[in-house]
Amino acid sequence: MDIQVVTGDITRLKTDAIVLTAFSGIKNLDGDIAAVDKALDGAVSRLIEQGVIKGALNEITLVHSLGKIPADRVVVIGLGKRKDLDTNKVRNAFADVCRYLKKNKAAGFATVLLGGGINGISREKAARAMTEGAILGLYTFKRYVTKKDKDKSVIERLMIVGAEKDKPRLEKAVNAARIIAEAANWTRDIVNEPANHMTPNDLAGAAGKMADAYGLSIEVLDKEQITKLGMGGLLGVAQGSQQPPKFIIVNYKGKRSDEIDLVLAGKGITFDSGGISIKPSEGMADMKGDMAGAASVLGTLRVIAQLKPRINVTALVPATENLPSGTALKPGDIIKAMNGETIEVLNTDAEGRLILADALSYAVKIKAKAIVDTATLTGACLVALGKICTGVFSNNQPLADRVLAAGKEAGEYSWQMPMYDEYREQLKSDIADIKNIGNRYGGAITAAKFLADFVKDTPWVHMDIAGTADTTTEKGYQVKGGTGVPVRTLVNLVLNMAK
Repeated sequence: MDIQVVTGDITRLKTDAIVLTAFSGIKNLDGDIAAVDKALDGAVSRLIEQGVIKGALNEITLVHSLGKIPADRVVVIGLGKRKDLDTNKVRNAFADVCRYLKKNKAAGFATVLLGGGINGISREKAARAMTEGAILGLYTFKRYVTKKDKDKSVIERLMIVGAEKDKPRLEKAVNAARIIAEAANWTRDIVNEPANHMTPNDLAGAAGKMADAYGLSIEVLDKEQITKLGMGGLLGVAQGSQQPPKFIIVNYKGKRSDEIDLVLAGKGITFDSGGISIKPSEGMADMKGDMAGAASVLGTLRVIAQLKPRINVTALVPATENLPSGTALKPGDIIKAMNGETIEVLNTDAEGRLILADALSYAVKIKAKAIVDTATLTGACLVALGKICTGVFSNNQPLADRVLAAGKEAGEYSWQMPMYDEYREQLKSDIADIKNIGNRYGGAITAAKFLADFVKDTPWVHMDIAGTADTTTEKGYQVKGGTGVPVRTLVNLVLNMAK
């Protein structure tokens, strides 16, 4: 989609549709909506008087222009109460209106820039939210649909009308938002791929293509190299699969120092059957997305390679399948992680923490100054927080605060969970250094406490995206399938740290 910042009178723009916004309780029209209403001989104000246009959140009303202005149609999207407006409501509204216009065969539309002080929303933030909403809301994944789609309509162009003096800043904001949203959609593509087309080797290939396209350095370690590093967690999970494991390292250098300011580690289980502790068949097909954490950290590197903040960031992705076979890891087995710690494996379906143990150990070895990992780690987090919030766990409150603030700005909700030492007691083993599961209670927290053993004193945040990595509904800028969470959160974090 071509997104442009333009100036001038919106009533004179040649486009398929004009999108206007209205708050609930709207009565007196002013500004651009008043200008459009006047050009339409009061059609908008009459619909307001009749109660057709109420300004309710995400309410969409279509008005035909009947040739009175160059645009064929005028669409009014409700934003709800003015006092409750935030950027996420703007993002969702523009996603909804884009899908509405696509269904109504509009190839392009123009809209008036929001913001300029409404609830502290700057014009730049508004432009970013509108851009992100449009790109994210129109996302589809139909790569394997062979039947011809009768509806070939696409929205090719969006014009955001702003003031001439603001144009350079707005264009910069729109460009950044486009880069971020397109990377989130790329992440969605990776997550939505079927497991037979997104093996560990395929994931490494996708990472390689992305790195080459955006000037990032990449190293992909094979099984022999993984063995030399002593990554017993990754090797243990991989031993049940015919697909060899990969350990993917992607580097972004935004400054001359060799220090690694931040490691982003992502769980890369390209398919999770549960291993010998096999999952129920219902819903197992969704386990193709158990590498959403890996996809999100790679998507984040794709963004920062283009925005070029002054910071050094490394992405680490341990990638494997988790399958049952005659060679698979068995309940009761003991393996040794890269840092030398022995793990009693009581449940082979608690495999994500095993491969992340090696990734986190590697991050400590390369002396990362801070670590954030993201993983579809536990069903327990889904039970605790549903599909609304990402669980945040940390050994460092200042870093946790930064992650939470980054998520709030992105509109990707997160919630910090406790990390009391008492939870670690559930993981004590009689025959090894640690067990890979505790009892049935507080499972998301005991999983995080397991990971904490491998970061030592390095400032660290764990993001459990088991509930937020995908969705089964279409609402706002989220559509069925992978969500791209938490790419936009991680991008905000990196940009904030770079300051």
